[in-house]
Amino acid sequence: MSLFKDLPPTHSEQEAARVKLEELYKKIAYHNRCYHEKDAPEISDAAYDALFQEALKIEKNFPHLKKSDSPTHRVGSESLSKFEKVVHKIPMLSLGNAFDEKDVEDFMTRSRKLLGIDLNAPIELIAEPKIDGLSAALQYEDGKLIIGSTRGDGLVGENITHTLQTIKTIPHQLKGFDYPKTLEVRGEVFLSKKDFIQINKSREEESLPLFANPRNAAAGSVRHLDASTAAKRPLQFFAYSIVSPGVEIYSQSQALALLEKWGFSLAGSIKICHSLKDIMQYYHSMNENRADLPYDIDGIVYKINSFQDQEKMGFVARAPRWAIAHKFPAEQGETVLNAITIQVGRTGVLTPVGELEPINIGGVLVSRASLHNADELERKDIRVGDRVIIKRAGDVIPQVVRVIKNTSKERSDPFIFPITCPICGSLALREKEEVATRCMGGFKCPAQTKERLKHFVSRNAFDIEGLGGKSIDFFWESHLIQNPIDIFTLQERDEKSLTPLRKFSGWGQKSAENLFRSIQEKKRITLDKFIYALGIPHIGQVTAKVLAQYYQTADHWQQSMVTLGVEGSSSQKFNELLSIHTVGDIIANSLVVFFQGTPNKALVHSLIALLDIMPVKTQELSTLPLAGKTILFTGTLKTMTREEAQKQAETLGAKITSSISSKTTFLVAGENPGSKLAKAKKNNIEIFSENDWINFLKS
Repeated sequence: MSLFKDLPPTHSEQEAARVKLEELYKKIAYHNRCYHEKDAPEISDAAYDALFQEALKIEKNFPHLKKSDSPTHRVGSESLSKFEKVVHKIPMLSLGNAFDEKDVEDFMTRSRKLLGIDLNAPIELIAEPKIDGLSAALQYEDGKLIIGSTRGDGLVGENITHTLQTIKTIPHQLKGFDYPKTLEVRGEVFLSKKDFIQINKSREEESLPLFANPRNAAAGSVRHLDASTAAKRPLQFFAYSIVSPGVEIYSQSQALALLEKWGFSLAGSIKICHSLKDIMQYYHSMNENRADLPYDIDGIVYKINSFQDQEKMGFVARAPRWAIAHKFPAEQGETVLNAITIQVGRTGVLTPVGELEPINIGGVLVSRASLHNADELERKDIRVGDRVIIKRAGDVIPQVVRVIKNTSKERSDPFIFPITCPICGSLALREKEEVATRCMGGFKCPAQTKERLKHFVSRNAFDIEGLGGKSIDFFWESHLIQNPIDIFTLQERDEKSLTPLRKFSGWGQKSAENLFRSIQEKKRITLDKFIYALGIPHIGQVTAKVLAQYYQTADHWQQSMVTLGVEGSSSQKFNELLSIHTVGDIIANSLVVFFQGTPNKALVHSLIALLDIMPVKTQELSTLPLAGKTILFTGTLKTMTREEAQKQAETLGAKITSSISSKTTFLVAGENPGSKLAKAKKNNIEIFSENDWINFLKS
């Protein structure tokens, strides 16, 4: 009797299905290892696919038999409506960059100083190819993959387990038995060059947009809601680190050996180096042969091998001191500059763009390149009709390096930078001490408003699912969303409209309801993301978090900023801003200009009334020794860096300031403290020497 029939299965049929499915699971796992770990497949692709299809068929008819770690997860699963957030127990940090041999030499010198060894002593580093892909973190319990996530902002990523499970080089179950109970593995998801070309060829045949590069294709695949999309693309994964606390591993080289033992693939040509000479030989060799590699690399990563030394060296900002990425020179090509156009960004900056005769650089067709600003145009003497050298900075962003002068050919006149905005006609002014020329039209300027809206809903701001760049274009052109307020009133207006959203091409009842639900969900937001979403010039994510931490609530921040806009740079509020750590004149003046505009003030007021903006959650500081204290560090400290001292103070409950004010509790002065020490004395602020600070910490 067939296992697959419409009548309810008997007990014996279920048992036969269970036995058959277990057998298929074992066969699929075995052939996965033959193909991906041993590079020695024993059956054809067609035979392998037949095993998969048979397992899928049994799982469909006997769903209760399907295991959570079934290898058929690699084929795909049901689409998810949204990504869950995953908080990284240990942040996924960025790396500092080196662009030449001097940068690498400086890194090695700093490393020796931090480790307290002779400046000429050998120092053991691991050199690894820097894969140009998407970082991912894999969490294992008892050897089983339970969660896979993106890097995200380094602190919080997205749960993409459903797509990472489709990657055949990511083990569902670790090999061997000596792995720890809890383990986190980090690495890079990527596509080979060969597979990337084939994917684009298929997309071209189907009249679909081509991917710009393998990294974009890989990132788009793993962040797809439907796992079957990722399953159709031959994604790969190289592991590069173990970050789980409590695991007794003493070096990066040992960690890599364990990863390989547990079933992970590693990037090839990893080397242990002991000197700058070793490093540079490896770097030049890899750079010369990178075109022959089956995958894209954009540089080399150097890591101090010893984990004990890594721990001793620590971190600065959001990067480890014990590692650095040595980037390869950008790829270049020669072409003709056909025209110069002006692009207006969301903050009003006018950027000249070169329209090029299309040229292929590193596998990417380049037809436009940034000319940066008026100063660069003049300095490089770039004119329409010139032959120019183009490079892709970081192998991504095209820019003009230089003009190829031809004395036999008459050149066109120099480009005259506009004094009015080409979009709205408003005056365009160059800000004091800045290279940028900025349109003064603000929300009057359509280019700014639309781009501000895209920023407002972007991933690190409101992150509204279903309201990406193309959707904003549609809503803007349909006059349904012209400012951020319109986003949150869209559903109410839609219900009263004679032409509701579902009547537009590409929209239906379900997609409209999904969008409205997403918008409602994002009406609750943290203060730092709200500030960042406003798109105020010079206010990035870090500054937004600093401001949110200082002002605590949306109402307090708004009231202070409105006062700042009225009273200007001579006000107490301006000085208060300057007292906040990392806030300087440029940021403070940008806030003044933004809140001088009546439309901006009205927008912020209306948004705060509409939204649920969460106050900043702060640690209970009352029991900490520096609760309520504001400290300024100045000069050079001998026993620690200034950043380390500031972090210690913040841990003890203090606020850090960068300028003297009435709120400064005391100043810690190192060598060469400059004018801040004199100002502190003049204002009768208590002065600590470095030794005083160390003794205070000990107490």
